[in-house]
Amino acid sequence: MRSQRQVVDYSLQKRALLREVHSGRVGTYEVCDASPYLKNAARFHGEPTETLCPVCRRENLTHVNYIYGDELKQSAGQARTRAELSVLAMTLREFQVYVVEVCRGCDWNHLVEQFLLGRDGVSGDDGLGVDTGSAAAAAAAGPAVRRRREARR
Repeated sequence: MRSQRQVVDYSLQKRALLREVHSGRVGTYEVCDASPYLKNAARFHGEPTETLCPVCRRENLTHVNYIYGDELKQSAGQARTRAELSVLAMTLREFQVYVVEVCRGCDWNHLVEQFLLGRDGVSGDDGLGVDTGSAAAAAAAGPAVRRRREARR
């Protein structure tokens, strides 16, 4: 996604936790604890991956995207597909996305990454497909675009 920014990757934390599990210092019952809500979100809104579960090594992982932000109101905390995120990124100013990987077989779950999406991150474009480079386009887009364009000068 072109407006994705402020990405935080949790792969190092995941590797450290898996090292603890495989060495026996942390039990699988401590890390394979997906809630029923997370498992349902993975089933209905998740996106399957080609990566095998690092704990049971039997099932492929599923990624679930959770969204949070002030503009979302009652939709905050819901799981959304990647396609829905693209639409929301062009509609909303800014929102946070948390990607969680889930194994539907053994209930392994871990936060994979988090990032910001939204129109505020699109440079040279207001996110609605309007070129803010021309005065006519800015006038047609409305006062918010004109204010942002004037603020950049």
